[in-house]
Amino acid sequence: MPVLRVAVAFVSGLLVGAAMRPLVFARSVPRGQPLRDACPACGTVLLPSATGSLQLVRGRCSTCRERIPPAPGVAELLTAVVFAGLAVSGMTGWTAAAHYWLAACGTALIMIDIAVHRLPDVLTLPASSGTLALLTGAALAGEHGSLPRALAAAAALGSVYLVMVAGGMGMGDVKLAPAIGALLGWHSWSAVILGTFAGFALAAAFSIALLATRRATRKDHVAFGPFVLGGALLVSALLSS
Repeated sequence: MPVLRVAVAFVSGLLVGAAMRPLVFARSVPRGQPLRDACPACGTVLLPSATGSLQLVRGRCSTCRERIPPAPGVAELLTAVVFAGLAVSGMTGWTAAAHYWLAACGTALIMIDIAVHRLPDVLTLPASSGTLALLTGAALAGEHGSLPRALAAAAALGSVYLVMVAGGMGMGDVKLAPAIGALLGWHSWSAVILGTFAGFALAAAFSIALLATRRATRKDHVAFGPFVLGGALLVSALLSS
């Protein structure tokens, strides 16, 4: 495990997380509401100006000195840790690029989903199309994996999630499913099953913990995006190591 590679991935994650902060701030609003562009405390307009974006990175409004969500360092550290974990797996080439791309989109999606329980199209659609495009590059470069299986898994998982909409699955999860299915399908069908199961198992364990500690009731909604993304990236990285 080259330490330099992990260190570069960690620093890159910090930079990507900082770059994603304005997007997370703007999109962390309930469905149907206008995008957020001003300080919640004083109303100072922050976006789309470069100065406002810098204030978002700093996590504090320069006018009223109040904190600006998300909390300082969370987006950066989350992305950095995920990037470093992918670097530990030893992946290279287009395959690695596909994982980093989904991780970059995914960490922003996780933060938005936790905040307002939605996965916006501005991230889910690029996540899926970008992952598929990068895996196509991996196939053309002759890297180990199967593009036909990845495409089939993307369609299969998307179809399964679409059916589950009737049971409460969100359309954001459906639009993200092709990226997850493709990434896991690139390895094997077993990876698709294991990665999908991991996401549901993590979500179930978290829900049970909330119920056991009385921090939630059965009527409360738990964001599914963090778990499905986390399970997929974890399984895929382990299979690539």
